[in-house]
Amino acid sequence: MINFEEELKKFKPCLEIEDAEEAIYAYETKDIVDILGDMIKEINNNNE
Repeated sequence: MINFEEELKKFKPCLEIEDAEEAIYAYETKDIVDILGDMIKEINNNNE
C-alpha cells in the first residue's frame, strides 16, 4: 500500500515547470480589452 505522507516528503517540483511559469508570467500578452482599446484609438485618430 502507498504511504502518501512518505511520498509527499520525497516530492520535488519539476524544474521545467518552474521555468515555464517564469516564462509565462514574464510574457505580457494583450487581452481582448487591450486590443479593442487600441482599435478604438486607431479609429479615432483616423477620423480626426
